[in-house]
Amino acid sequence: MINASLPELRRALDARQISAVELASLFLDRIDALNPALNAFITVDREGALDAARAADARIASGSAGPLTGIPLAHKDVFCTEGVLTTCGSKMLANFVSPYDAHVVSLLKAAGAVSLGKANMDEFAMGSSNESSYYGAVKNPWNLERIPGGSSGGSAAAVAARLAPVATGTDTGGSVRQPAAYCGITGIKPTYGLVSRYGMIAYASSLDQGGAFGASAEDCALLLSAMTGFDERDSTSLERPTEDYAAALAAPASARPLEGLRIGLPREFFAEGMADDVRAAIEAALDQYRALGATTVEVSLPNAKLAIPAYYVIAPAECSSNLSRFDGVRYGHRAAEYGDLADMYAKSRAEGFGAEVKRRILIGTYVLSHGYYDAYYLQAQRLRRLIAQDFQAALQQCDLIAGPTTPTTAWALGEKADDPVQMYLSDIYTIAVNLAGLPGLSHPAGFGADGLPVGLQLIGDYFAETRLLNAAHRFQQATDWHARRPGCVA
Repeated sequence: MINASLPELRRALDARQISAVELASLFLDRIDALNPALNAFITVDREGALDAARAADARIASGSAGPLTGIPLAHKDVFCTEGVLTTCGSKMLANFVSPYDAHVVSLLKAAGAVSLGKANMDEFAMGSSNESSYYGAVKNPWNLERIPGGSSGGSAAAVAARLAPVATGTDTGGSVRQPAAYCGITGIKPTYGLVSRYGMIAYASSLDQGGAFGASAEDCALLLSAMTGFDERDSTSLERPTEDYAAALAAPASARPLEGLRIGLPREFFAEGMADDVRAAIEAALDQYRALGATTVEVSLPNAKLAIPAYYVIAPAECSSNLSRFDGVRYGHRAAEYGDLADMYAKSRAEGFGAEVKRRILIGTYVLSHGYYDAYYLQAQRLRRLIAQDFQAALQQCDLIAGPTTPTTAWALGEKADDPVQMYLSDIYTIAVNLAGLPGLSHPAGFGADGLPVGLQLIGDYFAETRLLNAAHRFQQATDWHARRPGCVA
């Protein structure tokens, strides 16, 4: 059962081959055994999980089970969960027990999913390696000396190591797709606004978007179907009909299931900067797409090279505003000793925030300050518009855009800790997608020379989640990269 897909788990639960309580216990015991080495979970909610599993068993017995009833999952610790510690990987919120559920959490509870606990993450979702967490670095299940990617590294590592069949994550500049690539699983960031941000503690509000992790595109489709939906409490939530993303994958496979699909290959993604072993795996995966009937055409994203500087102006600007609420007054860390109110603010924030969060707050405050707003922030917003226009022009020539998710495989723990710019460059292929608000998906595409996973990224037009998931699903029906498991998974 540990390596079973969601459809397989659904059939086993419905056939009473295993109960939801037994299934939850299986994964909880696995977390107890493997999490000390992986550090993928901050909080394990055994009691809450078993209570939810018992309720799921009652629903199954009554014949009212849905696709996710009784299915265990992990939540990234950025989603508020009523009665459960919600830390954002930060000392600032180390004692914060949320009094309410995020919209995503509420939807998945209503679907009958069983939350096992809260997954580790870069502090306030700021990082690309999951090394900035107050609770320590997450380890990559494929090699415990390597990073799992970030900021949703705990969620990705948990799914890769089969501590949970699926997990939620958030993606601000690649934080679902990049760790999915490094951990050898599938991850999808939907169109901005499809998943409510209510109860999802904000980093950069115009970029943050909830996403899904699974071993396969099919598993991601089932989870994402339950996560989307209009929420009037979120002003950026899109009011449109929900979709059953998994239903579109049900058609039987044929020899050339992707006949007629045009895949655009941006010349900027295949220039210098990509490691040779990553390039080899991506080229082989693209050959497989062609064998499945797809055609490839060259496209251009001329402003893609400006995505990182634009992002690292816009995101810190928004984070400096969003994180101003953490001041030691209403909730979160408060310094033990201080003089007056200003001193309490200063000491609480100095003690509560880590180095990377402080760096981004300072950058954001600087670019928003008088005299620099026009020179930096407004210019970055203009670049953002140009990048979005580039994608629209490219998608006039193709149905999907493909390329590497990351320029290299996962690097060693500590290797880039003292060089934040080099770490930022690991998101060079993912950040532009967030700036444009487009959906993106990463799926396993092979392995590098070091035996670590390589991810291929697919990018679609707005609301093209079904097309993305279907393309990845057909690829996975013809290959077994997504079925490979790291050594810790026996």
